[in-house]
Amino acid sequence: MKNLIVITSGKGGVGKTTTAVNLGAALNHFGKDVLIIDANLSTPNVGLHLNSLEVPVSLNHVLSKKAKPLDAVYEHKSGIKLMLSSISVKELGRIAPEKLSDFKKEFQKLADYVIIDSAAGLGHEAVSVIKLADELIIVTNPEMPAITDALKTIKFAEQIKKPVRGVIMTRVRKDKIEIQPDSVKEILETSILGMIPEEVSVRESINLKDAVVHTHPSSKSARAYKEIAAQILEIEYDSDKDKPSFWKRIFLRGKF
Repeated sequence: MKNLIVITSGKGGVGKTTTAVNLGAALNHFGKDVLIIDANLSTPNVGLHLNSLEVPVSLNHVLSKKAKPLDAVYEHKSGIKLMLSSISVKELGRIAPEKLSDFKKEFQKLADYVIIDSAAGLGHEAVSVIKLADELIIVTNPEMPAITDALKTIKFAEQIKKPVRGVIMTRVRKDKIEIQPDSVKEILETSILGMIPEEVSVRESINLKDAVVHTHPSSKSARAYKEIAAQILEIEYDSDKDKPSFWKRIFLRGKF
């Protein structure tokens, strides 16, 4: 079974965890059984995004063989499954990210799609997660430093023969300053799966501790994530049908 997608980025702060959470929510929106694993062991944030700050049994317990993978699975109110890492500083010295590969087959059996949030960059922790992937999705911003670091990640993936499904560009403003999609595609030599606009709804969803796909389902961001999920599932999705009505747009004007 090949259903394990690692979400990674060349640098931090580009919206990687937000993308992992919302891609998982979008796949779940289309009826798929989804597990999101927070394998950013040193700085886990998936729980912060989904109002599950700490859990009794975490991925750390699994890696130390104190629990089985199934014991560390919790269900979000939306139906998404979660496997979170501990936020305890005491756990940092006990982390062995290379042990993730020991549990790959068990992870794959836990859901239709397993979305893994990786650490940013190409350090030992991130590389251990990248090696676990069936395929990778790279998250970047339309700015040269982020794109340059994304290119390093893509080249590394090629070296270890891990397929890159494509790139998701976040915080897109569509102004004259940012690098345009055609240029990004040319630099990275891979497809752009989708472009997530910079809008208030994403920030509000983080404050609400839920996916924007849940909190603002008609927003441009939510519809963009659903379009990406539909590509992965190879199904049709008409984002226009998800657009808010005229009167709802009037009511929400300035919010999205």
